[in-house]
Amino acid sequence: MSLDDLPTRIPQAGLESEPVVRRVDRASPQADKVTRAEELRLQLADEIVRGVLAPGSGLDETDIARRFSVSRTPVREALRQLVASGLVESRAHRGAVVAQPSIERLTEMFEAMAELEALCAGLAAERMPAADRQKLEAIHEELRVLSYAGNPERFHEVNERFHNAIYAGSQNGYIAEMTLATRVRVQPFRRAQFRNLGRLAKSHAEHDRVVVAIMRGDKAGAAAAMRAHIELVRGEYELYAVSHP
Repeated sequence: MSLDDLPTRIPQAGLESEPVVRRVDRASPQADKVTRAEELRLQLADEIVRGVLAPGSGLDETDIARRFSVSRTPVREALRQLVASGLVESRAHRGAVVAQPSIERLTEMFEAMAELEALCAGLAAERMPAADRQKLEAIHEELRVLSYAGNPERFHEVNERFHNAIYAGSQNGYIAEMTLATRVRVQPFRRAQFRNLGRLAKSHAEHDRVVVAIMRGDKAGAAAAMRAHIELVRGEYELYAVSHP
């Protein structure tokens, strides 16, 4: 489970409407190919962030398809998503190559992420329905348990559900779409910082301040807590990057 947890169905007549959030990181309607492309994207993004694939390295579709035993179709989709995220560049006569955002660019991306997520959290404190608040608390409890398990990959998956719930809770589909689009661009860096020692417990504690404010209906408090959380995420990624040159 990841970005799919955002509600996407169209409300039916007579039923309570849900915020519709358009998916921005996937284009193909074929679920099996899309799923494989998403897996490839995460694997390649992880290798880029960890430095296994160095900046400037070529990404040949045929080589990648052979390596992962897949057709070139999901590889092409994965590379397209990576280009959209800024981790890969498409260059004339060179094809796809690994890019690396400058520290200034990455700072700008995290700054935008912090403000957008803060906006969603503040609106969720005002607008999130009671049933959705209970679901948010349940996800938060699941993350508490996972924070002791020491599995950053699983924590990352559930963490996406946590943030998705807050985006949807803003009850503003347009803002949720913009927030999701920005998260797609910084997701590999957010994902990497979960490997820092003790980071899972710290992340849950930061989430706790967000959840408490949302449950109290404290708009300013929820926004401030979320902004602080994303700023700490940026700091943790910088720490990760320094310790994994």
